[in-house]
Amino acid sequence: MAVSQTFQRFGHHLIVGISGTTLSDEDKRALSELKPVGVIFFGKNFLDATPYEVWLESFKELNNQIRQYTERDSMLMTLDHEGGRVVRTPLPITRFPHAFMLRTYKSALALSHSREVAKATAVELKSLGINLSFAPVADIFSHPQNPIIGPRAFGNTPETAAQGACDYFLGLQESGVLGCAKHFPGHGDTSKDSHIELPILNLTREDLRIRELIPFKALIEAQVPLIMTAHILFPKIDADVPATLSQPILKSILREELGFQGVIVSDDLDMKAVSDMFAKSGTVAQAFSAGCDLFIVSRNINSSSIERTYKIAEDFANSLSNGSLDQSIVEAAKERIDKLLAVTPQYVVHTLDKDILIQHAKLAIACCFQNVSL
Repeated sequence: MAVSQTFQRFGHHLIVGISGTTLSDEDKRALSELKPVGVIFFGKNFLDATPYEVWLESFKELNNQIRQYTERDSMLMTLDHEGGRVVRTPLPITRFPHAFMLRTYKSALALSHSREVAKATAVELKSLGINLSFAPVADIFSHPQNPIIGPRAFGNTPETAAQGACDYFLGLQESGVLGCAKHFPGHGDTSKDSHIELPILNLTREDLRIRELIPFKALIEAQVPLIMTAHILFPKIDADVPATLSQPILKSILREELGFQGVIVSDDLDMKAVSDMFAKSGTVAQAFSAGCDLFIVSRNINSSSIERTYKIAEDFANSLSNGSLDQSIVEAAKERIDKLLAVTPQYVVHTLDKDILIQHAKLAIACCFQNVSL
């Protein structure tokens, strides 16, 4: 098999970031040669400080060019869009609050806006051509000094986190956007940020069963189609590698114990917790063998060059060539991705009606003020 064909084979397992509001020569090369199955967007991909119609038209053109260079009709057009501080889009796309603010108690009545907010969010994402949202967070707000999860979680107990996350996922699904549970097997109890360093959690399998796994189990029962890995080391379960590379965590716990049959997607390989590992040969084969089907290389951290993405693709090609990566593992992963693509809607970027945006703004205000006078 020619190298270019092998690169495109890897592209079927790749979600890649784009450098800006227009395609650079590097972007065009990567989209043409790797033909990634998906793209992940960030704030840098939207025109800043311009009217809605202007930045939306610019983003529509970017979407069209991406499809033109990949020559793919069916793609995963993705975004991290949780609310709170995790919002990439300009106004007037609604600023919903953190997940933790979507569920509270007033007297004996449990109130939740999670499903309603997710449905509204999905309507807005569809208007941007987005068909996959990397949400909901299935982590638990169990560590008060957690620098990266905290109020991004739906609750501080397994039950509240599970209920909020499930409601949110179902809301996305009802409005036609795929959801992705993250970060398996749980990032809520860490005191370190995996964007910067590798967190370590000294939890046993039983510890995970009675807390961290409960929201994921509920989401699997709700048929969430994707689950994202956590770049965290669990030395009492696998002392050698973080969850993204761990067979005991992804294969044994997620696939076999919890019965998840959907697509396992890595968190961003540019994150410092694993970026050095994926610069070494054989790492991508290890991740496939552990259970990963799909890989994100965002190019959003430290202005990552496309050459890093090519090095990972080369590692994939070499691993297939030398036999360290089993063809059957790659084929099984491709089948799961193909099955996902078959049910993934493709949306055209379009303007939202002003009245819809006003309704969503009122909902966001209601979420923010539901905690008043508790």
